[in-house]
Amino acid sequence: MPTVLVVEDDDLVRDVLVRSLSAEGYSVTGVATAMELMRRMAPPLPHLVVLDLGLPDLDGVQVLRMLRAVSRVPVVIVTARDEEASIIRLLRDGADDYLVKPFSGEQLAARVQAVLRRSGQAPPDTLRVGDLVLDLAQRSVTMDGRPVDLNRREFDLLACLARRAGSVVTRRELLTEVWRGCDVYDRTIDVHTYWLRRKLGESATAPRYLHTVRGVGLRLAEPAS
Repeated sequence: MPTVLVVEDDDLVRDVLVRSLSAEGYSVTGVATAMELMRRMAPPLPHLVVLDLGLPDLDGVQVLRMLRAVSRVPVVIVTARDEEASIIRLLRDGADDYLVKPFSGEQLAARVQAVLRRSGQAPPDTLRVGDLVLDLAQRSVTMDGRPVDLNRREFDLLACLARRAGSVVTRRELLTEVWRGCDVYDRTIDVHTYWLRRKLGESATAPRYLHTVRGVGLRLAEPAS
């Protein structure tokens, strides 16, 4: 799972960016200052940095130059500065891409994926757990070679679990990453899990892939042979 470090001083914006990228399968950490960023530039390095220019302790252009003095980690700049000269200077100083505010979480995720693809670190387009295969690009699922018809939310739930197959994903993480902070009832997870199990040909009392960890969350695992 590629790791992304988001550097943004606005708490609300940082939280939105972290949630958006987490929902796309990245392991994301958020920090608020340039000094926090530099403290994290020691092994293991993140696979990519999303850098806001308007930081409280150092100007983002200076931070980019400092980063480039110690690392070749890809950097995607997010900025309100849309002057062509500023953008050209950022690219010449070592930025791999940039986005001008405001932008959507989907736009950021697409830019991050493109930069990671160029660096050979993009997440896989296909996830496999036993005989269950998810094509993330086509948003399709097959089991034992046969298609499984899932609605949008069921696919998102399954993909979230498949990205961390074998590990327990908490209910809070599922609400954040699958429902992206929407105002939904906790029971919503149970309803979608029920229908997902039915479509996978299993039940809560006889699980094959989907396992409930009571009081914690869900785990997707390859069926025992």
